[in-house]
Amino acid sequence: MGIPVRRRSLLLAVPAGLLTLAGCGDDKSGKPAASASPSGPASSSAPVKIVEGPLPDITAGTKFGEKPTVAKGPGAPSKDLAVKTVIQGSGTTVAQGDYLQANYLGQIWDTAKVFDNSWDRGAPAIFPIGVGRVIPGWDKALVGKKVGDRVELAIPPNLGYGEQGQPDAGIKGTDTLVFVVDVVDTFNGKSSAKGKAVAQNDAKLPKVGTNTDGKAPSIEVPKTAAPTKLVANYVLEGDGRPVKPTDTLLLQYKGVVWDGGKEFDSSYKNGQLAQFPLQQLIKGWQEGLAGKKVGSRVMLVVPPDLGYGDKAQPGIPAKSTLVFSLDILAVM
Repeated sequence: MGIPVRRRSLLLAVPAGLLTLAGCGDDKSGKPAASASPSGPASSSAPVKIVEGPLPDITAGTKFGEKPTVAKGPGAPSKDLAVKTVIQGSGTTVAQGDYLQANYLGQIWDTAKVFDNSWDRGAPAIFPIGVGRVIPGWDKALVGKKVGDRVELAIPPNLGYGEQGQPDAGIKGTDTLVFVVDVVDTFNGKSSAKGKAVAQNDAKLPKVGTNTDGKAPSIEVPKTAAPTKLVANYVLEGDGRPVKPTDTLLLQYKGVVWDGGKEFDSSYKNGQLAQFPLQQLIKGWQEGLAGKKVGSRVMLVVPPDLGYGDKAQPGIPAKSTLVFSLDILAVM
């Protein structure tokens, strides 16, 4: 699965010898699926000593959510990983294997040269944490932090990009890296949309549960003829930005066949969130989710011509109308 076409975070860079954030999603039929978490590089599993400093001063943009300005490093950096929570949050604790959503700024200790930041891209980054998908310094420092925390890090080369550095970003193999990270949110297999419930009054359409406890919602399919056109309705309406056709989404989902209401796939059952580029999935998902707000639960009724047509799939007879509940948790 390809990565969405946009500037990638340097935290996920291939030249550094680290694993990139792997896409997951459709097989040749376009069916969504969840990805397995890979093991990280050897350096991410070795014991790491964490110290409180030294760390440079944050001289401007000192509030959570503001783009910070950070001074040069004060003297020689520690050879260990330096971590300080400069603003204490009170949200959910970040667990190993979660998808962490964060704004961040990264610069070089000796020069204060900024080499990457999410604020200028206009959206926080999101990626699995603690499983070797980002540089080891992030994996070691951010698991256990809370949503709402601002964390400052000084990462020695062996926990950053190693001896090879990151030449395209001006990072040498001897550079200690400084990051300021705002923990915006965290998601895992128990996450749910948190939008406002929308009335489901049409007796000819399926009714989807509104629970937000991380368990799969119920889908009640009426014993009537299936619609012949796509239906895409809010169950819970979030307040995030509208989904673009080019987005890669992080979702919880459940799918049943209209005839009989039998479940054929579910991220809840897998215990893992689904992450995929919308453009690579069935037409019913592409058309039904585009324009819907992040943070929402959406009910889709997908007729055969926008699903799998006359080709049977595991658990899906040919020419089936499908019903989905989809929680749009985040945009990758």
